[in-house]
Amino acid sequence: MSFIELFNTFANNLLPIMLIAAAGYILGKTLTVDSRTIGRMVFYIFSPLLVFNLMVTSRLNLQQALTTVEYTAAVIAIMGSIAFILGKLFRLERSHLLAVVLTVAFGNTGNYGLPLVKFAFGDEALAVASIFYVTTTILFNTVGVVIASLGHLDLKSAILGVFKLPILYAVTVALLVKGFGIEIPLPLSRTIEIAANGAIPAMIILLGLELTRIEWSHSLRATGLGVAAKLLIGPLVGLFLASLFGLQGHTRQGSAIEAAMPAAVATTVVATEYKLEPSLVTAIVFFGTVLSPLTLTPLIVFLTR
Repeated sequence: MSFIELFNTFANNLLPIMLIAAAGYILGKTLTVDSRTIGRMVFYIFSPLLVFNLMVTSRLNLQQALTTVEYTAAVIAIMGSIAFILGKLFRLERSHLLAVVLTVAFGNTGNYGLPLVKFAFGDEALAVASIFYVTTTILFNTVGVVIASLGHLDLKSAILGVFKLPILYAVTVALLVKGFGIEIPLPLSRTIEIAANGAIPAMIILLGLELTRIEWSHSLRATGLGVAAKLLIGPLVGLFLASLFGLQGHTRQGSAIEAAMPAAVATTVVATEYKLEPSLVTAIVFFGTVLSPLTLTPLIVFLTR
């Protein structure tokens, strides 16, 4: 694994994402931009149609999809457990411990993970990554919200909230279309394709905009633990489980990269909503995102071989 190989991999796959995200960051710092509106546009329109388009056009079968769901759940469970054990060993106070668990368990598999997988490995791996992303979204909006709520949220409300996720219905309809061999009319398929093509640029811009809300945390120990666990242990867990599940080719590539992503930006929103150390969570997200090329670049090179 030479320096030239690492540099070319970074320049071709990660640098374009960083530059567009940086443009979004500068835009958010210099102009008044309503990132919440853009986020809703991505959440309700672009993201569901991207996942739908990937699922109906890929060669991914139902068994591969189910295996990816199981793999994703295993990654989240193991990463969350490791974070909890490390937090106990480092004697973090309860709120810091839960913040670290939340950020280590749930990676940025959407507006960072999806474009990276597409650039590095193409649309077949992207179809697998989209299943990982959907599964993460569903678990984050249930298990993740319960973790952030510190026990004062009604579990029923969290579970019912899953049925408000448009991406869930996109997956359901895609499975029906693919399962029954339904042909989508050309005007509708072109509409979906246009929206799907716009999803990834919008996601990257949104990533940059959301990073403008960074707050600095005074808990350096918890911040360092969260960033290190996500970036260093995440790739190892992803590769280990890929071997355990027998993943090969594009399935292994898409899944392992998603498992190695830094903390999800969405964790900052939930942490703020439930007052779970928002400054600590945003610091872990920010530093993890900035430092992620150091671990993602060699991982891409390794998976390409």
